[in-house]
Amino acid sequence: MDQSLNPAYAVDLDAPAAHDNNQVDSKTIWQVITASSVGTVIEWYDFYIFGSLAAIIGPVLFGHAGKIEDSLLGALAVFGAGFVVRPFGAVFFGRLGDMIGRKYTFLVTLLIMGGATFVTGLIPSYDTIGVAAPIIVVVLRLLQGLALGGEYGGAATYVAEYAPDKKRGYYTSFIQITATGGLILSILVIVITRKTMGEAAFKEWGWRLPFLLSGFLVIASYYIRKKLHESPLFAKAKATGTTSKSPLRDSFVNPVNRRLVLIALFGVTMGQGVIFYTSQFQAYSFMNSTLKLDIIDSSTILVVAMVLATPLFIYFGSLSDRIGRKRIIMTGMICGALFTIPLFYGIKAYAGPLTEITPATVDAAGQAVPAVMKALAPNVFMMTVLTFLLVFFVTMVYGPIAAYLVELFPTSVRYTSLSVPYHIGNGVFGGFVPLIATSIGVWAAKQPAGTFSKEHSSLLGLVYPVVIALICFFVGMALMKDTRNVKLMDK
Repeated sequence: MDQSLNPAYAVDLDAPAAHDNNQVDSKTIWQVITASSVGTVIEWYDFYIFGSLAAIIGPVLFGHAGKIEDSLLGALAVFGAGFVVRPFGAVFFGRLGDMIGRKYTFLVTLLIMGGATFVTGLIPSYDTIGVAAPIIVVVLRLLQGLALGGEYGGAATYVAEYAPDKKRGYYTSFIQITATGGLILSILVIVITRKTMGEAAFKEWGWRLPFLLSGFLVIASYYIRKKLHESPLFAKAKATGTTSKSPLRDSFVNPVNRRLVLIALFGVTMGQGVIFYTSQFQAYSFMNSTLKLDIIDSSTILVVAMVLATPLFIYFGSLSDRIGRKRIIMTGMICGALFTIPLFYGIKAYAGPLTEITPATVDAAGQAVPAVMKALAPNVFMMTVLTFLLVFFVTMVYGPIAAYLVELFPTSVRYTSLSVPYHIGNGVFGGFVPLIATSIGVWAAKQPAGTFSKEHSSLLGLVYPVVIALICFFVGMALMKDTRNVKLMDK
């Protein structure tokens, strides 16, 4: 067995062993956090790279025959498909994690995720292989979603089962940074590649490079993760024969555990998912596709806002160890519901007027080619401030949530029980925010004159995440119980 972690806390899976996670030394915990987080950042990078490039890869892999907005919606739909299968990945890999072990399960998810992303960068264009291109994209996207469905639960559970009871919010909050870190990494890689090789070359073939980079990142992450030992609490449970023989039945048929799963979904993760994806993905898509900002401006705004907000994940995770998870999560939830639409209106106002840089024309086939519009004078500083406020609400909801979910369920079914509501809330409800919000905006813009003002139609889709967040707030306030500082036990 690899002794790269402190051998005093390595547990022999074949022999009974007692373990108290309050006695694990900080060096071991930080090794665990680092190895878990590095891999999770890369997996989020892999998942986000597709959404970040949706506007470019849509025409390449889904064909040029349709309108630009149709290819964008097609790419966003495939992006969303990856989220739909995340709960199934949570069920499949959660079961493996609760029966076989945390470590080996999220090694498998890492390889599937990275492999699918790497191959995406090799897919020939629609013009070359026709309908086979989008079919391959969909298959790979589904594999990504399945893998990510098993990743978060494994990383969060693994870190939490090492962390001391009174600092679990603090230590697990480092896992919460990984999603934002993956998005930041994906944006930086795209912007650097795009600017280095030029716009024309990037749209033609350079967009493939961020996907291909994933292969090298995954190899490095796999090597780091392979050095980890199994979670001490799971190792003890396996050694003493107290692991679940049927994690799915014990998670969803057992009425007590099933009730906790439903509270986690409708009272926490559903609202957290829409707030997370609205503040980052929808904001980025809105600035690029609707407000027509230059890619450098929109990327600067989002990356700076997220970098400034990142320490707050740690702050609110640590704060939840002292004052409780519920009040922080619910405060972020209601703030997101109340202030998201006003903040988007502010972002739109500070983007400035659109300027026509290429006039409308008619192509050789007689098809109308719309004018190319750009926002040439955005107030980047104020847009960054408003975007930071959106992400600020995310840090309140998301920072303590891993600790809350881990503490809600027993060791025997923890991986499965927390993964499923998390990925339904984030995947189904949160992951479809860009598609639903953009679709509603496109629909509103096509309505007869006077139905919706031009000012409001592009923001109409934000009603969806706001309503979901409000529902989650009221359910959470009524049914969510605080879990801080509990001792993780099997029963």
